Amino acid sequence: MTELRVGLIGLGMMGRHHARVIREVDGLTLAAVADAAGDPHGVADGMPVLGSVAELIDAGIDTAVCTVPTGMHEEVGLALADAGIHTLIEKPIAHSIEAGNRLVEAFTANGLIGAVGHIERYNPALQSLRERMAAGELDDIYQIATRRQGPFPARIADVGVVKDLATHDIDLTAWLAKSEYTSVAAQVTTRSGRAHEDMVAATGRLANGTITNHLVNWLSPMKERVTVVTGEKGAFVADTLTADLTFYANAVISTEWESVANFRGVAEGDVTRFAIQKREPLRVEHEKFRDAVLGVSYDVVTLQEGLNTLRTAEDLLLTARQPVDMRSA
Repeated sequence: MTELRVGLIGLGMMGRHHARVIREVDGLTLAAVADAAGDPHGVADGMPVLGSVAELIDAGIDTAVCTVPTGMHEEVGLALADAGIHTLIEKPIAHSIEAGNRLVEAFTANGLIGAVGHIERYNPALQSLRERMAAGELDDIYQIATRRQGPFPARIADVGVVKDLATHDIDLTAWLAKSEYTSVAAQVTTRSGRAHEDMVAATGRLANGTITNHLVNWLSPMKERVTVVTGEKGAFVADTLTADLTFYANAVISTEWESVANFRGVAEGDVTRFAIQKREPLRVEHEKFRDAVLGVSYDVVTLQEGLNTLRTAEDLLLTARQPVDMRSA
C-alpha cells in the first residue's frame, strides 16, 4: 500500500486522538505536527512542533488533518487547498456559511479530497442501523430522535453547543434517513455564563417526511449519546457511547374487547440486541479518508455535506433568536 505522509495541525484534545490513530493505521505516516500554542499532550513524541500551516506544508506532506479551533478552519483549510493537499477538517466545517462555501469551492477547484470529521457516521451501531433501515427492517420511518447530553467540555471556547454537538445529530440524522432537512425550529438557553448557547431543544422535518427531535446540552451531570429511529415495524435504539444497537419490535394487539380492538395501536413485541463488530470510529474515519485519497473508495463526509449540516445548524440558531410569542397571538 502507498504510504501517505500526514500532517496534523492542532494538538489539543482531538489532535492527540488523531495523532494516535494516524500512527496506527496502515498506509499512513505522521510526518509533521503543528500548533502555535505548543504541544500540551505530548503528541509530537520527539518530532519538532511547527508553528504554522505554512511550515506544515513545507514539511512535504500528502494529506493533512485540521483540528484547530473552528474559527481557524477557513484560514488553515484554504492554505492547504492552495498547496494541493487533501485535508480532513474536524467538524463543523467552518464558523460561518460563507467560510464553508469558500472551503468547498477551493478544494473543488483544485481537484482535492476534502472531508469533514463527522465521526458518528463511523460508529458501528449507526453503521449497522443505516444498513437495516435501508433493508426495510422498519418499513416506513416515522421519526428520528437523538439525545446528546453531558458536562461542559473545557476544550470548547469559540462556538456553542449547536455547532459543536448538535451538528453531529444533524449530520447523522440526514445520513441515516438519506434525506436532507426541509424545516427546523429550536429553543436555546445559556446557563453557564458563556457567550454561546449551552442547551438546545430542536425539531425538524426531512424531505422524505420524517420528523426529527434533538436534545443537546453541556449541562447534564450524566453523559448520553442515544439515537432512536421509530418506524412502522418498531424502533431501533443506538447507543453510540457503547456502540450497542437494540431493536424493539411492535406486537399486534389481539383482543375481543371492542373498544380496545377499534384502536389500531402497537404493543411491546420481541426485543433484540444485536452483536456487531465494534471498531473505533476514528480509526475507520481515517481509513476511509486514506482510501478516498488513494482512489480505492469514496466513503467520506464531503465538504458539501458538512456545509449542509452547518447551514441547518445556522437555521436552528436563527429560529431560536426569532421565537413566536404565543401570548400575543
